[in-house]
Amino acid sequence: MNYEPIIGLEVHAELLTKSKMFCGCEVVDSITAKPNRHICPVCTGQPGALPVLNNKAVELAVKVGLALGCQIHTESIFARKNYFYPDLPKGYQISQYDQPLATDGKLLIETEAGIRSIRIRRVHLEEDTGKLSHADARSFIDYNRSGVPLLEIVTEPDLRSSDEAKAYATALHAILRYLDVNSGDMEKGVIRFEANVSVREAGSERLNTRTEIKNLNSFRSLAQGIEYEIARQTEIVSRGGIVEQETLGFNETTGKTYSQRGKESAHDYRYFPEPDLPPLILDSDWIDSIRATLPELPDAKTKRFISDFGLTQSDARFLTSELSLANYFERVAAKSNSSAKAVHSWIAGEFMHYVNETGIKIEDVTLPPESFAKLIDMTTDKVIGGNSAKIVLSELLRNGGDPEHIVQEKGLVQVSDESFIKEAVTKALNDNPSEVEKYLAGKETLLQWFVGQVARATKGKADPNVTRELVVKGLEGRRK
Repeated sequence: MNYEPIIGLEVHAELLTKSKMFCGCEVVDSITAKPNRHICPVCTGQPGALPVLNNKAVELAVKVGLALGCQIHTESIFARKNYFYPDLPKGYQISQYDQPLATDGKLLIETEAGIRSIRIRRVHLEEDTGKLSHADARSFIDYNRSGVPLLEIVTEPDLRSSDEAKAYATALHAILRYLDVNSGDMEKGVIRFEANVSVREAGSERLNTRTEIKNLNSFRSLAQGIEYEIARQTEIVSRGGIVEQETLGFNETTGKTYSQRGKESAHDYRYFPEPDLPPLILDSDWIDSIRATLPELPDAKTKRFISDFGLTQSDARFLTSELSLANYFERVAAKSNSSAKAVHSWIAGEFMHYVNETGIKIEDVTLPPESFAKLIDMTTDKVIGGNSAKIVLSELLRNGGDPEHIVQEKGLVQVSDESFIKEAVTKALNDNPSEVEKYLAGKETLLQWFVGQVARATKGKADPNVTRELVVKGLEGRRK
């Protein structure tokens, strides 16, 4: 029997505000800040402390709701979500329940089967909890994070595979970064995914018992956790067993989910309206003013890159996956006389290799777009070869400078003079008689190897096209 996965995602994204959701405490880096230094009676739930709403958090939440095509409700209600856990000093979390800020949006994702529309059930505001850590058989609590503004974005159960869940999470992450409402630093836990997973007979419309995998903070763990849970539930139901409704953790080392507790239902939280906060009333004109500030979002930018620059869908999608990358590409392309395709190739290749290798953020790269464009144009105009250009780019990225000066200093100007290149070709053929014999016997892949030998001997200065022609002539001239 075939089984179909049914997946819904809840995404918790910290909002980029200076202060917390209901008090004036500073929002700090949860990794580097000393613990429990940025707290007050409000965010630690002391008796008599009263919350005051952070207007900036509301503005950012409305911006996200609009970007996701949601209906923004002019009246929403904060509620108390009651449960006991050490990271929640009040014994309840101020959240939104039956009257959230925004509902009924959608997000388009790319799948192998084409574009799919994933429905957004709700977008609501709440406060984050403290942070628990465990070491040496002891547990530690840091309340710096307690009360940080949090946006929860909940889908309908529209996703059907781990790949679709990852595509959704990636697309949402990009939108949050484009809107500048979240830092995107997933390793710091500023975006956390929770996946609700169930399986059912293929073709059925029934929603079976689901499990919830909590606190997945990377795209990789999101996909792995879902894949494991689909396999686990499928094995249970295929042998006639029953899937228990429960909350699960995910062990990245073992790649397996594990039970944390029985899954609560909404009534277990005993939601009731927050008595210390009035209804959140928004003015329609204010909402419209926020709508007017929405930037060009990833989908629109991708379409523009395809139409304006003649890029392929995959090339454009790669560049628009990060706003900083898209902006850098546009600045380089604007300064370059080369094709946009050439600019894309250099950015997607050597530039991203440097970024990934060093771990540097794209916005922190110091290479001016003008210098990068000049280097790309020098390769297009065959002033230097591709291998030499990689050497120059590495120098520019690490130490700065002018590409023309670096080329002159290192003697990397490309040479097209046939007599110069022919000398190197002849030497390469004479030094490697066995490879010559193998080529003449039919191993034509050695042609590129000989081109490489010449490039190495001339330190990358030989024009590769001229080199290739002369290598072919030289080899064919030795054919008996």
